[in-house]
Amino acid sequence: MTGNNNIVVVGSVALDCIETPFGRRSSSLGGSAVYFSWASSLFAPVSLVGVVGKDFPKEYISDMDKRGIDTASLKVAEGRTFRWEGKYEYDLNVAHTLKTELNVFQDFKPKLTAVQKNAEYLFLANIDPELQLKVVNEMNSPRVIALDTMNFWIENKREELMETLKKVNYLLVNDAEARQLGESSNLTTACNKIFRMGPRIIVVKQGEYGVTVFFSERKKIEIFTAPSVPLESVADPTGAGDSFAGAFMGYLASRGRVENSVLRQAVILGSVVASYTVEGFSIDMLKKITIEDVEERFKYLKKISHFESIKDGLK
Repeated sequence: MTGNNNIVVVGSVALDCIETPFGRRSSSLGGSAVYFSWASSLFAPVSLVGVVGKDFPKEYISDMDKRGIDTASLKVAEGRTFRWEGKYEYDLNVAHTLKTELNVFQDFKPKLTAVQKNAEYLFLANIDPELQLKVVNEMNSPRVIALDTMNFWIENKREELMETLKKVNYLLVNDAEARQLGESSNLTTACNKIFRMGPRIIVVKQGEYGVTVFFSERKKIEIFTAPSVPLESVADPTGAGDSFAGAFMGYLASRGRVENSVLRQAVILGSVVASYTVEGFSIDMLKKITIEDVEERFKYLKKISHFESIKDGLK
């Protein structure tokens, strides 16, 4: 991994057992860092920092290597890989966790190489905020630090999370997490409070209802909202948020600049890639799609979101 516009992602690598109304999959490749890496690698080089156990299938690592994902910092430790078992009913926005086995992930201590410390883009997937802060402090001078978190950390390690947020540029959360972190039932009010914690851009993922992004620039707050891609069929929503984050960060890294117009494009591309993810189980669709597929769906989402101006005003 060389060059300036590379991405480092630190997060989980898992074996998932997932059941939805449309099928079941056991011991499938999952984890936040995996979905992120497969999505971001469509646009830019990515290096994955994580840990798996001796039971982790070697072909999964081989597949990532063939994809161009740098797995040199994917440690294989004694023990079993992190496993998650979940079930979805027809409301696919809600995941029901049946079992979580942290295994080797419980003792995960991220270690960055000298090259990774010089990367310009860092994504801290949903892990303990103390580990996130440790990674941030090891970086030299990244252009963008983005962070994902969840209700568990907001509730149980709020103080540690607040320390980490002071050093973060972008925060990616769902709307329930944003409201919880900002301690307000009103999303806009909650995000205004979060801005005072450190992040200057808050990406609020709203599942099938789209994405809302809050920008804080020069004491002025702007909002950009985008719909999700209408789909005829959804097989498995697992990893959609991490795929969104991967495409979002990957596109930013590929452009090498982060002004608002590029950020808006990155949001749309995040939605597009996430829409492919949910059409299959695990990373099945991420393995199949090409950049041409992404561009075609990008144009489709732009088309269905467009509306004309009222030239002469309302009479």
